[in-house]
Amino acid sequence: MISLDGSLFIQIINFLFLIWALNVILYKPIRNILIQRKGKITGLEQNIDACNSDMKEKDDAFTSGLKEARANGTKEKEALVQTATDEEKMIIEEINQKAQSDLAEVREKVAKDAESVRASLLKELDDIAIAISQKILGRAF
Repeated sequence: MISLDGSLFIQIINFLFLIWALNVILYKPIRNILIQRKGKITGLEQNIDACNSDMKEKDDAFTSGLKEARANGTKEKEALVQTATDEEKMIIEEINQKAQSDLAEVREKVAKDAESVRASLLKELDDIAIAISQKILGRAF
């Protein structure tokens, strides 16, 4: 049988002292460290979320800037191509006009040369006809 005497009270006091001592020496510092760790983790998670949102905003800004730059580049390219096409047409038109004028000059020169040759041949025609007939007939006129 268990007897209830003074040692029971001493054991209760000993148990309460042990709980208090363990709480002060062991449990409180561990709980403080866990609270600090939780605070750091929460702070780091908030920093991660802020960095992720900042990264997403910068990525979106970069993507939109890249699209805008490509669109501007395409517009500038089309403008340059159009300018080059217009300039090419103008140069070709100038070349055609010059070729037409040169062709007209050459035709005019050929016509003048043909006319001068025709005139000189007409002058020599009588002499040539007489020479041919003398050779054919074998006698002089």
